[in-house]
Amino acid sequence: MEGPPHRHSENARRWMEQYYIGELRKDPGDTQTVRERRQGSHQTPEEETGASRCSSVNTETDLVDWRKPLLWQVGHLGEKYDDWVHQPVDRPIRLFYSDVIEACSKTSWYMVPIVWLPVVAYLSWYCFSSLARGDTRLFASFTTDYSIPIHKYTFPFMFLLGMFLWSLVEYLIHRFLFHMKPPASNYYLITFHFLLHGQHHKSPYDGSRLVFPPIPASIVIVAFYGLIRLLLPEALGVSIFVGGLCGYVVYDMIHYYLHYGSPSKGSYMYGLKAYHVKHHFEHQRSGFGITTRFWDHPFHTLIPEETFEKGH
Repeated sequence: MEGPPHRHSENARRWMEQYYIGELRKDPGDTQTVRERRQGSHQTPEEETGASRCSSVNTETDLVDWRKPLLWQVGHLGEKYDDWVHQPVDRPIRLFYSDVIEACSKTSWYMVPIVWLPVVAYLSWYCFSSLARGDTRLFASFTTDYSIPIHKYTFPFMFLLGMFLWSLVEYLIHRFLFHMKPPASNYYLITFHFLLHGQHHKSPYDGSRLVFPPIPASIVIVAFYGLIRLLLPEALGVSIFVGGLCGYVVYDMIHYYLHYGSPSKGSYMYGLKAYHVKHHFEHQRSGFGITTRFWDHPFHTLIPEETFEKGH
């Protein structure tokens, strides 16, 4: 645990404690170990060692009551919230009392491409068809003499621009909204933070909460759509928007894979997974890039290279 080659963080130690089973021991004068004697026994390891398997959370001493929905409790933690939420546990989280609302707050990973890729395909066809008519012009609302016609073959470039801009939006949201430090005295901001992202850091391997559920996602996506329609001509703006929407789908899929996938050692995804694990367990105030570390460089939030040992 102390290394070399890899020194584990305090959160890694806490995580390991959740899986404590018992001690391997020898009886005085007996060379057989517990494991050897168990081969002909019906006893469990817990029964033989006298130790019970630890639960993921000590419900007697934890700061919240895990038998009840957590969303309405975390706001009362005050100044203890930030430390508590960054001590991850391995167990599912219930947020709401209502079964219907609780179900809407969770989703399987495959729902994201099922819901949004058809939208991406339709809007891509719509934008290309609109641009092909030849009546889309930039700056037409300001001047007709100097407006710039937008050719249909600019669509792929607008699409890629949308994906690139999404990577910046993803970084900014993750850093300044998801990782804001709510005031200890503000119950509502703490609750809001836990709903947005705190619950993911508290239980990073709750598979039902690793991607954005379609119902709340649709509210945010429609808001972005309305904003870009105000700023740019329809076909041009939607071309950028649909690229951003595709970028969001890629982001959610990569994020899920970084938690549950097993990338090949030395691959790009392997390095990205190691980087994201560092963000969760050791460097919660840096390493905000999910699909790429690109934006961590200019914003000076890159996790230091010296924390990554060779081959790890």
